[in-house]
Amino acid sequence: MRWPESVDFPVSPSNKQLAPTKFCRTLFRDASYVINLPSVGVPIACCMSQKTEKPTLSGQRIKTRKRDEKEKYDPVGFRDSVLAGFAEAGDDLESIYKYLDIAGSKLDYRRYGEALFDILIAGGLLAPGGTLVQDGKSCRTETCLFGGPDSMEHVKGWEQVFTKLMRRYKYLEKLLEEEMKKVLVYIKGFNDSERVKLARMTALWISNGSVPPAVLNSLINEHLVKDGLALDFLLNVFVTWKQEKGASSLTTALRKAGIDSSLPEFFPPNKRTEENFKLVFEENGLMEVLRFQKAQANQGNKKDLQNQLEEDINENKPVKEIIASVKDAVVKFHLQEHEVITSLWNTVMAAVEWNKKEELVAEQALKHLRQYAPLFSSFTQTSRSELALLVRVQEFCYENMNFMKVFQKIVLLFYKTDVLSEDTIIKWYKEAHSVKGKSVFLEQMSKFIEWLQNAEEESESAGDD
Repeated sequence: MRWPESVDFPVSPSNKQLAPTKFCRTLFRDASYVINLPSVGVPIACCMSQKTEKPTLSGQRIKTRKRDEKEKYDPVGFRDSVLAGFAEAGDDLESIYKYLDIAGSKLDYRRYGEALFDILIAGGLLAPGGTLVQDGKSCRTETCLFGGPDSMEHVKGWEQVFTKLMRRYKYLEKLLEEEMKKVLVYIKGFNDSERVKLARMTALWISNGSVPPAVLNSLINEHLVKDGLALDFLLNVFVTWKQEKGASSLTTALRKAGIDSSLPEFFPPNKRTEENFKLVFEENGLMEVLRFQKAQANQGNKKDLQNQLEEDINENKPVKEIIASVKDAVVKFHLQEHEVITSLWNTVMAAVEWNKKEELVAEQALKHLRQYAPLFSSFTQTSRSELALLVRVQEFCYENMNFMKVFQKIVLLFYKTDVLSEDTIIKWYKEAHSVKGKSVFLEQMSKFIEWLQNAEEESESAGDD
């Protein structure tokens, strides 16, 4: 039997489509044929290969296990489960904690940490702006921080719930920090009572280390600052913190967090004056914060002065010009003489690369200090500033071993150039010296002190005569 050279397939006259035809695929070696399609009018040559290629799979389908399928994120369902548990536990906070402790093995706190803290703080899920998500029949519970009386006992009770829960589930500590950064931006949506409770809780959390003080920077929001909400909240935090942990704890935390430099930013733009700043903190009994902020501001001002002085010395400006520049800065920044004189010493001494040989450094130091003696003299007009300079010289010589034997020579130079008075030197020797290198430096100064005292006695005797 031979395969026909061509095969005609009939066309259905109704739809011009190929009519179904049963075709027996009998394979013949090297067989070929031509199919004529009437609708096309062009014969199509077809070849039968020697072997039919078997279908192959380009990939492998892996069936996902049911346990590996990721569940849909459902904070509303999580909320409903927690609220149902709270309803069964009642208003007792110990029962609330026991429920939360047990529920942690069933509910995914790691995934729904934000929702959990929303519920514990506000009683439901928080939407942007501080409102509660209204989804479902029961969308809020009064068993939360915002519910209950406006008392410190209420806040402390809930603080214990949070603390024990985070000890049980350590990963919640980081989630609480992120939650606070969000919630503090929403305080405009809370009422006055809720803001006070949150401020008190924030003070407790920061003071016990549950959240870092830096979260307070979230309050520096244009609308919160403009409306005065940021400042009011901050003051409530500070007042509570001082009452519970003391003022020193508060100022230490502010310094570590770097908030001290940004305190004016919490004030509305039209109230950022020194007078108003002082008035606000005095009215709220926060004088410690006021003094601390002023001290920190002085440190910044002294640093600016030191940088300017360093630049002037490096440019070899005349000492008279340097004195005038420093006096302008003192007036501008309201600096005290005893604060300025130590900065002057540090900057003047840092401007030189000192000889490493002890026998040569004395001559180098005296030559350098003699040049700037008028500068030191201009800012040692009080005994307090004189004593501050003398103590700083002592500490410098102790910290730099090559200067140990130069101390007495520096003091003598300052005495001759009217930088230090004999009364100040004697007072330093008797009672006001530093403990650093005390025995060495007192021994160096003993003969000079003896000479000063004898000269003073002779002067008094001559006056009596």
